[in-house]
Amino acid sequence: MNAFLNILAKPIGYLLTFIYGLVGNYGLSIIILTLIVKFLIYPLYIRQIKSTTKMSLVQPKLQAIQNKYKDDKEMQNEKLAELYKEEGFNPMGGCLPMLIQMVIIFGLFALLQNPLAFIKNSNMIFAVHESFLWMPDLSQPDKWILPILAGIATYISFSMQSKQQMDTSQAGMGGMMKMMKYVFPVLIVLMGRTFPSGLTIYWAMSQVIQIFFNMRMNKIREEMLAEMKGRKNKGGKK
Repeated sequence: MNAFLNILAKPIGYLLTFIYGLVGNYGLSIIILTLIVKFLIYPLYIRQIKSTTKMSLVQPKLQAIQNKYKDDKEMQNEKLAELYKEEGFNPMGGCLPMLIQMVIIFGLFALLQNPLAFIKNSNMIFAVHESFLWMPDLSQPDKWILPILAGIATYISFSMQSKQQMDTSQAGMGGMMKMMKYVFPVLIVLMGRTFPSGLTIYWAMSQVIQIFFNMRMNKIREEMLAEMKGRKNKGGKK
């Protein structure tokens, strides 16, 4: 497990150390690192939303095939493959971007939870204990202000994402996602009160950026739906 964490966290640690060498402030370095990482994986977010939007459009046909050939799995798989080819849809298209995002997030989480385990630069030994804004020591948890800000940002971001995902969820998943919209931010507040402030800064900043990403992705999704609706109407007139 430690070897795996080293592979994930050490390269990000080098980047964090480089940024700190430029700006000389640990809190600001974390914010800049978060911006860099989020914008590097932005194309993956776009690919994922396009995949989930296509899924929502294909879903009715997919369910019809599953119901029609529920007793013939071989024919069902054959018809589903034909549907995917016809619609230009890859059912795994949204999984790879999500996996890559999770790997990066896991590496960042491990690094910022215990930075000195992955960063051997002597300058960073003192840097992780620097003050930032109202926080006297970024290696220690902030008990209220930062966790609450992180929770609010998480609530807004998660609400926007759950609205996108509910279109592709199964019938029984809607209630669960609505519940998680409230539970997850509360968990973030509680965890933020125990994590190093540096890690909570990353999470809060990450969710603020994600809100703007979600706004862009909602626009892309609406454009795709409008385009597909236009094609359908045009095809129906022929």
